[in-house]
Amino acid sequence: MEQRPKKLLSQVRDAIRLKHYSYQTEKTYVHWIKRYIFFHNKQHPKDMGGKEIEAFLTDLAVNQKVAASTQNQALHAILFLYKEVLRQELDLKVNAVRAKKTKYLPTVLTKEEVVAIIQQLSGVHQLLIKLLYGTGLRLSEGLNLRVKDVDFAQQQIIVRDTKGNESRVTMLPESIAEELKIHLQSVKIIHQQDLQKGYGSVYLPFALERKYPRAKYDWIWQFVFPSVSISKDPRSGEVRRHHLHESSLQKALKQAVRKAGIQKKVGCHTFRHSFATHLLQNGYDIRTVQELLGHKDVKTTMIYTHVLNRGGRGVRSPLDP
Repeated sequence: MEQRPKKLLSQVRDAIRLKHYSYQTEKTYVHWIKRYIFFHNKQHPKDMGGKEIEAFLTDLAVNQKVAASTQNQALHAILFLYKEVLRQELDLKVNAVRAKKTKYLPTVLTKEEVVAIIQQLSGVHQLLIKLLYGTGLRLSEGLNLRVKDVDFAQQQIIVRDTKGNESRVTMLPESIAEELKIHLQSVKIIHQQDLQKGYGSVYLPFALERKYPRAKYDWIWQFVFPSVSISKDPRSGEVRRHHLHESSLQKALKQAVRKAGIQKKVGCHTFRHSFATHLLQNGYDIRTVQELLGHKDVKTTMIYTHVLNRGGRGVRSPLDP
């Protein structure tokens, strides 16, 4: 019996997994490809091209009023579809109306505000925020940390599989080293209990699971901040313990900011911004800060020098004595 060809979205998922993209990227790309198809009344993408892509992207900017980053996200998803799945080169240059890029300075907390928020948190959530502020990690990087990435002897953390698939090293703050050790002891007990119940496996990046079939049960590969419950992996179907969900920390942080009485828009990424700004305030070289943050271009890091000059670029107001 002749096998039926896979549906388009299944082909998209296969292509994304072949490229080792994250599950979040997979969900995002599938979402935008679906919207692109539905926008054109379910017409198959192979029968469309540059003109249809332009119309879709223009609608996002003009009618949906999405941010420039959102429009770019949609464009990347559609280009991935044509290049990696349909193997179709787009001859036309996409000339859609582009969403206007918003120029803004990131929210930065004072050291006192950071302390006030941390004091309103407890347990794993408090430890995670301390880690984000103390190391400059992105939330996704903190959640994806494995036991083997924390080097207590060298007082450093190895950040792997970041944007651009490049690893970097950042410091392990002395002030949380002991707390992190105690936390890992409790995580190890949970892992041992999972193994006794017939679980205990963890998702491994790339093809490591095929190369080392038993590695997924090893302690060193476990997440530093595991989920409180086991669940079915949406890709493999295997029941395992993933890392803590980002929404758990985001909700706890929102409450902590409110209790601390901080009148600023604060998210998990705010602590990365604060980390960079406070290092520059302490006199560290911008290239050092760039390396710790994992920025490819120093221009990205330069935004924090603008934050330091905020308030009339350091000019004193004539109203003040």
